[in-house]
Amino acid sequence: MERILNFLLRGILGTIAIYFINGALAKMGISLGIGINAATVLTSGILGFPGVLGLYAIGIYKIL
Repeated sequence: MERILNFLLRGILGTIAIYFINGALAKMGISLGIGINAATVLTSGILGFPGVLGLYAIGIYKIL
C-alpha cells in the first residue's frame, strides 16, 4: 500500500511540476512544452523528479 501511495504522490507532484514549468517557460518565450499525458505521468510516477528533468532533457535534445 505504501508503494502505491508513493507512486501516486510522485505522479501527481510530477504532473503539477510539469504544468508550472511549462507555464514559466511560456512566459519566458521558450516553446519547450512537455505534454501532460499518460506517458509523462507514468515517467514522473516511476522516476520522480529526475524523470521530470529527463523529460525536459529529451525536449531540449529534440530542439537541437
